[in-house]
Amino acid sequence: MSFRTLLVEERADRVAVTLHRPEARNAISGEMVEELHAVCALLEREPRFLLLMGHGGAFAGGADIGELLRRGREEALRGINSRLFERVHRLPMPTVAAVDGWALGGGAELAYACDLRIASPSAVFGNPEPGLGIIAGAGACWRLAELVGASVAKQVLLAGRTLDAAAALAAGLVLDVVPAESLEAEAHALIDRMARSSAAALRLTKLVVDSPGGHPVADDLAQAVLFEGPDKRDRMSRFLEKRRAGP
Repeated sequence: MSFRTLLVEERADRVAVTLHRPEARNAISGEMVEELHAVCALLEREPRFLLLMGHGGAFAGGADIGELLRRGREEALRGINSRLFERVHRLPMPTVAAVDGWALGGGAELAYACDLRIASPSAVFGNPEPGLGIIAGAGACWRLAELVGASVAKQVLLAGRTLDAAAALAAGLVLDVVPAESLEAEAHALIDRMARSSAAALRLTKLVVDSPGGHPVADDLAQAVLFEGPDKRDRMSRFLEKRRAGP
């Protein structure tokens, strides 16, 4: 596949995507939305980890304001950005956003849609949409509250507070803050750690965690699938053999 707004690197177990609109701080345009849908389709067909990054010291400075200005009621009802971000959120394997610099508006909402976030010291999350006469309508109004609690979410969404890297770490929004020059490497190292786990167990864990109103039956069904799979038997057998062998 060829892309105009993304840089895409495919590996055996992951796809690394860099948002690449340097002329607009990687603002999320309609074209970028379509190209990210193509990436999602790829990962739905062939489940792998997804790493999202931004080019040039910014994650994404928001949605493309020029395009938003031209959109009306019908475009809002189509949920152009919200449908994409929900699709990202529902990808079968874990997703990681590596945030350097600004993640504002739609850029922040894209990061919120990922399973995990890691940040550089210059990362800033914010949702200034009410200042433009709209709401953060692509998931932030409810997803941010799920991530950091209603109080902090309202500070961001209503009072216009931005969360720098330290505040995002304190609020639990990001997993870690690392130097900008090692951000990509640390994000890949995080994926490497997850990749050592069972892919089937990760997929089912994500499904159970994200299912509305968690229920023991969901746990039981997921576990039943894994208990019958070869991966569980192989991994547990190796663990027991290693323990019997001693130090």
